[in-house]
Amino acid sequence: MTTNEYLYDTEETNRIRELAMGRLHEPLAPFYSHQAVAFRIARIMADHAEPRMLGRVAIAPVDVILDRERALVLEPDVLFVAAERLGIIRDQVWGAPDLVVEVMSPGTEQRDRTQKLEWYRQYGVRECWLVDPRQELVTVVDWTGALPAQRTARGGDAIQSSVLPGLEVTAAAVFN
Repeated sequence: MTTNEYLYDTEETNRIRELAMGRLHEPLAPFYSHQAVAFRIARIMADHAEPRMLGRVAIAPVDVILDRERALVLEPDVLFVAAERLGIIRDQVWGAPDLVVEVMSPGTEQRDRTQKLEWYRQYGVRECWLVDPRQELVTVVDWTGALPAQRTARGGDAIQSSVLPGLEVTAAAVFN
């Protein structure tokens, strides 16, 4: 399937679906607990970013077209686009968000931690949060520096973001 076929020849849906190098991927609907965590993170980020006019936050399903020619369209659970890059947002997000969040589910965790993480890095996402509700652990993968960095937060540990400076949230707040 091409990107144009995906965007214009299929029906609009609120189901999460992705196009990976021309192959349509439609995982099962996430559990309520998954959506509750994703929504909580989106609310925390939006409450921080939007009053400060840092950018915009969105929650899945929203198509992120990383590569039109290679038919790569992903739907992170939560995304943030910085104010100076809001022009990439139209009906879809046309390019790499500054920050993406993937909430782990048993059926998608392996793909999220490997293939999708690599695509995010390759196409210019600056930071990715991998959120593991079972272990109540947040791993921040940071590509803003000369070398990639990983930070983890659990319990009362602060989640430190290079893309959303000044954000004050603990891992516990994400899961409670």
